[in-house]
Amino acid sequence: MKFIAHINVMPQKEILDPQGKAVKLGLKNLGIDQVTDVRIGKHITVEIEAENADSAKEKVELACSKLLANLIMEDYSYQIVPA
Repeated sequence: MKFIAHINVMPQKEILDPQGKAVKLGLKNLGIDQVTDVRIGKHITVEIEAENADSAKEKVELACSKLLANLIMEDYSYQIVPA
């Protein structure tokens, strides 16, 4: 069975985000003053073959924790849906 995992990797709240600060400043320069914070992260889409949703979740969890996210500086979340 095929599944699609939508994975979001974001810097932890305690970590400075220079890209986010630069975008916030750029938005302000465009006259968009209402933005109070910007955080820049990654969105990763993975198509995965697995026996069931639980098996797909295990594989995605392993990929996130060992490869896709730097757990010292980043948090991740994901959603798995049938393909």
